[in-house]
Amino acid sequence: MNTVFRLLALAAWLPFATSAADDPAASRQAFGEMAKVLQSPRCLNCHTVTNFPRQGDDRHPHAQLIQRGADNMGAPTLMCFACHQAANSVDGLVPGAPNWHLAPLSMGWEGLGTGQMCRKLVDKQANGNRDAAALAAHMTADPLVQWAWHPGGNRTLPPLSQADFHDAVRRWAGNGAYCPK
Repeated sequence: MNTVFRLLALAAWLPFATSAADDPAASRQAFGEMAKVLQSPRCLNCHTVTNFPRQGDDRHPHAQLIQRGADNMGAPTLMCFACHQAANSVDGLVPGAPNWHLAPLSMGWEGLGTGQMCRKLVDKQANGNRDAAALAAHMTADPLVQWAWHPGGNRTLPPLSQADFHDAVRRWAGNGAYCPK
């Protein structure tokens, strides 16, 4: 992980690191808000359980028949970064953000209910060994995640504003990272 991301992650989490509470009801309520975003096409298109990315609000298979590849960045013959650069194309047709890639299959949550998705999210064996603080940092500071609110073209934004999502993530993690039942 590069230094800039670590600093952003620390800055995003720091206000909550020392004030963590244990309020299951508040945490579960905040996750319900988060789930509205996590279950939207902006997240599900890459958090898929398929061997290919999806695109569009209808979540159709990637038009160029891209495959996941061993490292979730496309097959060796056509890697994600061949088209997806560090920023959206000028015309907005090709989305872009740093480190464009699919989420690992272990973090695919399409078809899961809110509680199931949350339990998968907090499963350290599936999520890259991230604790609640690291998950909050990922969801509030990772440039690829933040792209969802600046997708370019005619893509639909997530159902919560970026600030409201960040607030919900921090309330969820800061109150114990509880999952809906």
